[in-house]
Amino acid sequence: MKTQLQLEYIAFLILGMFAFAHTEFSWWWFAGLFFAPDLSMLGYAVNNKAGAFCYNLFHHFGIAVLVYLAGTFLALPYLNMIGAILFAHSAFDRILGYGLKYPDSFQNTHLGKIGKDKK
Repeated sequence: MKTQLQLEYIAFLILGMFAFAHTEFSWWWFAGLFFAPDLSMLGYAVNNKAGAFCYNLFHHFGIAVLVYLAGTFLALPYLNMIGAILFAHSAFDRILGYGLKYPDSFQNTHLGKIGKDKK
């Protein structure tokens, strides 16, 4: 099952890159902003609940799709770019095993435990 999920997320990463390719922006934007959604982990400086909320907000496929579609319907290319990068980044994180966070701990994700204390 893990391999199947990773293959699905690889396909999502390619889809995100494909969506970005259909924007008017240079690939430097993609490379420069690819890890920007990880700034959402700063919410963990407040507490686990705030951290999980911020992290999940910027790593949710549905939000990424909504941002991209809003850019399409409102003719705002920056939203297309942001949505494509959010989508691709979220897929990349899932390939590495980083899922959406539960509010009790950063290591507790919808894909299972991460980090040294996996047990």
